[in-house]
Amino acid sequence: MPIHRTIKNVVKNYSYAEVKVREATSNDPWGPSNMIMAEIAQLSHDLIAFSEIMQMVWKRLNDHGKNWRHVYKSLVLLDYLVKSGSDHVVQYCSEHIIAIQTLKDFQHVEDGVDHGMTVREKAKQLVAILKDTDKLKNERSRAASIRNRFGLSAGYELSNEMQSSSPPASSSFPPTEWRSISYATESATRQVHASARPTVTADPEVESVRPSTTNEEELQLQLALAMSKEEHEEELKKRKGDELKLQMAIEESRKTAQQEV
Repeated sequence: MPIHRTIKNVVKNYSYAEVKVREATSNDPWGPSNMIMAEIAQLSHDLIAFSEIMQMVWKRLNDHGKNWRHVYKSLVLLDYLVKSGSDHVVQYCSEHIIAIQTLKDFQHVEDGVDHGMTVREKAKQLVAILKDTDKLKNERSRAASIRNRFGLSAGYELSNEMQSSSPPASSSFPPTEWRSISYATESATRQVHASARPTVTADPEVESVRPSTTNEEELQLQLALAMSKEEHEEELKKRKGDELKLQMAIEESRKTAQQEV
C-alpha cells in the first residue's frame, strides 16, 4: 500500500473495514482482488463493520472526474457483495437502487478515452441483477455452494444479539447523509483504539475473521480462484451465445437481401 494512503488511514483514524474498502476501491490501475473482496464480504455480516463498509463505498460512488476508478471499483465491489456478502447489503442496495441507476449516465473523458463507459456498463449490470430477484438468488446460492465446497463460512461467529438484529432501517441511512453518520458503538471503539495504536489496527471481533493460518489463507485463495473461474466460464458462454445470435442475424439479413433482389 502506498505510504500516502497508509498515512491518511492513520490520520483519519479509519477502521479496519474502512481501510479494506479504500484499498479495494483505490485509484491504482488494477481491479480489486477476489481475496480482499471476500474478506470485505465476511466483514459485512457484522452490523458495525457493515455500516462502515457501506459508508465508505457510498463515499467512493459519489466521486467523479479523475477519480472515476473509485466509482468503477465500488460498483465491482458492490456486485461482489450482493452475491457473496450479507443480506443487509442486498436489502440496502435494493432500497437505494435509484442512486446506482444515476451512474448509468456517468461521464468522464480523459485523453480521448471514454472512461465513463466502464462505469455506465457496470452500473447497468448491477441494477439488472438487483431487479432480477431469481437471478440474484441463484448467484448467492452458487457463491454459498462454492464456500461450502471449500469449508468456508459466509461470515464469522457473531454474538446472539447480532445474529437476531435486523438490518438498519433505510430511513436512517439515506445515501446523502452517509457522510455525517455517527454510531455510538463505533465512536466508543475508535476512542479506545485511537490512543493505543500508532497504526491502523482491527477491532478484536473484526480481527477474528482474518486468516490465522496458512491453511485458511489457502482456502480463501481457492475460493476466490474457483469463483473467478466460474465467472469466466459463464462470460465465455454468454459471449458464444451473443456471437451465435449475431451470426444468425447476419444470415437472416443476407437471405432477406437476396429475396428482395
